[in-house]
Order: sequence, then C-alpha cells, then structure tokens
Amino acid sequence: MKKNNNRTTAMLILEDGTKYEAYHFGSPVSSSGEVVFNTAMTGYTESLTDPSYKGQILTYTYPIIGNYGIPSSSHKESVQEFYESDKVQVSGLIISYYSNRPNHWNMSTSLSDWLKENKVTGLYGVDTRFIAQRLRKRGGSMLGKILMEKEKENIPFYDPNKDNLSEKVSTHEKIVYGNGKYKILLVDFGLKNNILRSFLRRDCTIIRVPWDYDFTKEEYNGLVLSNGPGNPKIYEKPIFYIRMALKKEQPIFGICLGNQLLGLAAGGETYKLPYAHRGHNQPVLSLKTGKSFITSQNHGYVLDITNISREWEVFFKNLNDNTCEGIIHEKKPFFSVQFHPEASGGPTDTEFLFDLFLNSVVNKSI
Repeated sequence: MKKNNNRTTAMLILEDGTKYEAYHFGSPVSSSGEVVFNTAMTGYTESLTDPSYKGQILTYTYPIIGNYGIPSSSHKESVQEFYESDKVQVSGLIISYYSNRPNHWNMSTSLSDWLKENKVTGLYGVDTRFIAQRLRKRGGSMLGKILMEKEKENIPFYDPNKDNLSEKVSTHEKIVYGNGKYKILLVDFGLKNNILRSFLRRDCTIIRVPWDYDFTKEEYNGLVLSNGPGNPKIYEKPIFYIRMALKKEQPIFGICLGNQLLGLAAGGETYKLPYAHRGHNQPVLSLKTGKSFITSQNHGYVLDITNISREWEVFFKNLNDNTCEGIIHEKKPFFSVQFHPEASGGPTDTEFLFDLFLNSVVNKSI
C-alpha cells in the first residue's frame, strides 16, 4: 500500500481472495466481519447505529455518503433523538465517495470525526456497486477484513453469525420508559430506539428487558420482541420463553429478529437468504388486505413456515422473492413482521402496525 496526495490507503480483502485498495477515513484501525451492502440513499446515521449491523462491515451502493454530517446525540424522554443506539455498531464502513464538506442545520460533527470517536474505520474511493455485485454472487454477503497501511500483521476473518450478538448489544438491566396507559414488555435483542419512540408517542409505559430475561412471570399488557443481529437459532433461551408466552392470551408483536424467534417458537425454521434484504425500498404485500407497502429492511435470515403450526398463516410476503415477511395467528393476538415498521431510516408506510398491536392490547384480538 502507498500514499497518494497525503491520503492514507487501506485494503478490503474478501474471503474469496478479492482485494480492493481504497482511501481511509474515520479511525485508523484494522477490522474484520461480515461484508454486507445497503441500497439506501439516506439514513446512514440510523443504519450505522442500528444494533442489527453488529459484527458487519457495511457497504453503501449509493455513491455519495456523509454530505449532511452527523446530528447531535440529544435525548428526549431518556431516548436519543437521532441515533438508533448509543454508538456506532458496524465493524467498518465502505463507500464510494466521502463528502468531506458536509452541511446541514442539525449537524454537530462530520461522519469521519464521528467514526473516529467510535473507533470505527471507513474506506472510500472504491466502486461499491461492483462490490455489491460480487457479494450477490455469494448470497449477498462475504466475510471480509479491512487492513490499514500501517498494520504489519494480518488479522483473521471473523464470522459474526457464530456468536451471540444480542449479548453484546442488548441492555443488561431492566429499564422503564414513560408513564403511559399501556404496559408494554419489550425484549431487547438489539432494538432500534425508534421502537421506543413509537410506543412512547402512543401513551405506553415500556419495560425494556435483556435478551435472555425470563419474562414469563412478568405482568404486562403486551409483549414486543425487538429486532437484533445474528443467527436466530442461537437464541435458544428466549425461544423457550416465547413458547411459554404463546400459551397465554397476551398480545405479541415481533419485529425483524423478533419475527424469526416467534416463528421458531411456533415450530417454524429459519435459513439464510440467497440475497439478503437491506435497504429502504423492499416491497411487501399484505395477504390480509391485498395492499402493498415499501419497507425498510435489514436481515440476512428469513422464516420458513413449511412446518409451522396450522394456526399460523403468512401475514406479509416479499414481492421481489416471495419470501415470508411476517406471520399472524388465526385466533390469538399474535403477529410479527420481518421488516421495520418503525423505519428510521426509510419509509413509514407500515407504522400503522404499532396501532394494530395496541388495538389488540385493548381488545385482545386483531
């Protein structure tokens, strides 16, 4: 590696041996993880702080990133206003063009400085769409590592799908938010803050508990299973607790990983997608209403309901590949979706699902 115009170079190496030389910004540290790509045009602050990206090196196909900088880390009702967690969660960021003169009325720092603060490295000056095409040939992701110019020793590849990632991103204690009418127990597998905001706007008291918390003896009006990172089959303990909850009548709402865990508890299976869904433009169809919606998504695994109990049916399906995007119980107030109704970033077309869930809290039916 060499320097050009005082810009430090670094190398992205994929597990198939492909190498990409690029310029470095952010923190000057080497890193490794699962290289994935996102097709969104905006929302990099939200994506970089999304715990579902834990252990991953995020590649943006949109060519210009960083032009509106990073907002402040201000709080409202004990929840950060603009971040989806309290820090950058990705293991690295790869973009085509870094906008080093950002401007926005709400900007507090640049993307590069923010990455430095969080000790996360970034690369730019590489054809990210070409990288995305290569990743698609290998199922939408590959293990990879970023090596800094100054590093004399190589680092190993790291597969986050073999780890319990929720253990790293979940809260470690029970936290209560708000003082609303409805008591919502929220199991945190690596939740996005906008889930908290969405319920707080709807007159709820939220009891946020760790991923492995035994909630079977808790009193609540409704149970929410959050999004989160990693392989859903790793989370055996919460799947057991969810099975216990399914024997009751209290409403259940699963989001993303929460959808997969609910499906596993109900007898379904999960598998890794040939092409992962990451971006703000994933179309889904409601099999209940026949209406289609554009959704925000970030997942590499999906639910297979072939052997699931007959009391369950598909709630939504993906219009690109017809995979399951949600399930719903035919009698009890249980349902889940694979996409993100809380968005942040992305379209808010399906935010009505929070109202549907709270309606089931009131009426004990959907």
